[in-house]
Amino acid sequence: MPELPEVETVRRGLAPALVGRRIARVEVRRPDLRFPFPENFAERVSGKTVNALERRAKYLIAALSSGDDLIMHLGMTGRFTIVTGNEAHVPGQYVYDAQSDPRHDHVEMRLAGGSRVIYNDPRRFGFMLLIPAVEREFHPLFDGLGVEPLGSDLTPEYLARRAHAKKVNLKTLLMDQRIIAGLGNIYVSEALHRAGLSPNRVASSLSDAAGRPTERARRLVPAIKDVLAAALAAGGSTLRDYRQADGGSGSFQNEFAVYDREGNLCPRPGCGGQIKRVVHTGRATNFCGRCQR
Repeated sequence: MPELPEVETVRRGLAPALVGRRIARVEVRRPDLRFPFPENFAERVSGKTVNALERRAKYLIAALSSGDDLIMHLGMTGRFTIVTGNEAHVPGQYVYDAQSDPRHDHVEMRLAGGSRVIYNDPRRFGFMLLIPAVEREFHPLFDGLGVEPLGSDLTPEYLARRAHAKKVNLKTLLMDQRIIAGLGNIYVSEALHRAGLSPNRVASSLSDAAGRPTERARRLVPAIKDVLAAALAAGGSTLRDYRQADGGSGSFQNEFAVYDREGNLCPRPGCGGQIKRVVHTGRATNFCGRCQR
């Protein structure tokens, strides 16, 4: 499933085409994705202008001129592409990737001016919802979400408070969306390696008896931010399904230190350990047993 860097990369690719544009018409080609479309979905979106395109955790949020927020989730295989007719590929515009199967083009938005935004999702694990903007923070999807990892709220002090007296392991703590929103398997594994921390270590080791951050927490927070920033700079990680809004590939998978590297030697200079695999709450975790303590 796309994680924060992939979703943010898609947002940045879509924003120049959507923000400030009127959606002249919406065509919905099936009654549901993961969930049924909202009642009168096409009619409620058609004719509205996109005032802003935001991201919260792994959700894309288009603020519509009607006062509704269009909530979009990519699921496992969802992707947005932009058709600009026969126009040349110029900055801020993206050309439809002909390799995606048009049979899975489930939603098409025709924008004023002639361009189109198409949502394609072979496995249909994505979804689209409409909720009043004033109700967003109280909606079950958003109520209780943790801090954004690239924002100023994620500090060693915050992480220590949330980890204090917790008996779960570090991997489980960091995957909890109620603590940090948007982190997933790839970037948790990579951040723990950068911080030199074992995913098996108990979460409470991030705080002292008074709930203050330990040296481990002070290493982990910048490692999280650094790995996300590097992934964003690379356009995310392309595995099987994810592509950027222009149909291109992200390249951060070429920089993985541990994720999907089981059996390889640790890339940390002077380490020489071997990448191992364990399972936490049903998710595989790769780490170096020598330098991650």
